[in-house]
Amino acid sequence: MPVPTAAADRPVLQRPPAEVRFAAELAALREQDADPRPPGWALSLRAARRFVVGDERAGVSRKFVGNATLVERALVTLATDRGLMLVGEPGTAKSLLSELIAAAVSGTSTLTVQGGAATTEDQIKYGWNYALLVSEGPSTRSLVPAPMLKGMAQGKVVRFEEITRCPLEVQDCLLSLLSERVLAVPELEGPDGMVFASAGFNVIATANTRDRGVNEMSAALKRRFNFETVFPIADFATEVALVEAESTALLRRSGVEPAPDRDLLEVLVATFRELRAPDGGSGGRGGSSAVLSTAEAVSVAHAVGVRGWFLRQEPGSAADLVTCLAGTAAKDSPDDLARLRRFLEQQAKQRKGGRWRELYDARHLLAD
Repeated sequence: MPVPTAAADRPVLQRPPAEVRFAAELAALREQDADPRPPGWALSLRAARRFVVGDERAGVSRKFVGNATLVERALVTLATDRGLMLVGEPGTAKSLLSELIAAAVSGTSTLTVQGGAATTEDQIKYGWNYALLVSEGPSTRSLVPAPMLKGMAQGKVVRFEEITRCPLEVQDCLLSLLSERVLAVPELEGPDGMVFASAGFNVIATANTRDRGVNEMSAALKRRFNFETVFPIADFATEVALVEAESTALLRRSGVEPAPDRDLLEVLVATFRELRAPDGGSGGRGGSSAVLSTAEAVSVAHAVGVRGWFLRQEPGSAADLVTCLAGTAAKDSPDDLARLRRFLEQQAKQRKGGRWRELYDARHLLAD
């Protein structure tokens, strides 16, 4: 029996970070980059922009479907002493954009803080190895750096996801970091007690508008950020193309052979767009309270393909779509399930096309 090689033993990552997925593009851009770079940056501003929005002539793929001017403004902000705040509806690719920008600017996107009600200052700045702390006392050996301390010391961009989900007192621990650009470690004496930010350090934070008012940021912290709004994709064909590309990649990683059906994806995207519209696709009864974003559409398309392949060894069908829609379109309110049912009963019936007819015929599969 042959001995497994190291490559064969290496686990397959479900979702490698951007700097791994696009390592070849980043290397090529660094090699060809002759433009001036801000201090501490891995790429120039123009090369970073090309990495995010794509450049066909240079063989660089488009990774963010959105306004290129938004990307330019975001990069300019990071080259200053202001942090970057990306706000918008859930599922508008704020996290993806922050990941891509961090990978382009710093060469790494993994210095990340995930905001939440349980997030503490230790998870943001630093903590301690308590075994060493007890045996040796406070020292650089017992210090456990968190993303913010690492980013400041190494001159890297730190991502702070969903910052408004954190308690106000936790958010405000960023004030001195973003203004004085220094992190104090009072337990340590001498030079080790102050960590000064190296060139290239900055913060990209994200917040979705549905969390507004939960833990509203203080005015002092807001002044340390430039705010940029990431809007949903306006063009139907562009959104379908994005859902197709992303769901195809997910299905390949899940071991699903058939590509998603384009006609079925158009039905899915059209359904989502109508349900999240002000009239909810049902004659002025109000839009869905569920998050029916492009990212959610990708997840549904992925689930449809997985269901069809692993249960029947075929591409997903309209019946699979109805089954998978319930858990996405009706997760926040019972009214959303009724709204989806009305859409299938009243709107899908009137649409032309075989997939729409199949969707209407499968309406009975919608769970109560």
